[in-house]
Amino acid sequence: VQLVESGGGLVQPGGSLRLSCAASGFTFSSYYMSWYRQAPGKERELVAGISSTGAYTNYVQSVKGRFTISRDNAKNTVYLQMNSLKPEDTAVYYCNTAARRDYWGQGTQVTVSS
Repeated sequence: VQLVESGGGLVQPGGSLRLSCAASGFTFSSYYMSWYRQAPGKERELVAGISSTGAYTNYVQSVKGRFTISRDNAKNTVYLQMNSLKPEDTAVYYCNTAARRDYWGQGTQVTVSS
């Protein structure tokens, strides 16, 4: 399993970012995928998840209506569109696969600050 996150950066409050996670080493289209985040001094938390076909999604309450998870099984990639970003969204964002729950990539830093 390999997961490579990208797309993070510094953005002002109210701005948008689109994160990508390129997956390899497993049958991507067969597995549930998730995005997690970890802020400094806090535990890693689940942000959003998407079923293998993309038909079902779920979100932590704090991001509902602002974030959208999607996937492209032809490209072995899962995305997280983040709109109306807030300073409390600042964290390192990781994707995760049900194919191997204990594997974590390097993550991508998202910083929301004016």
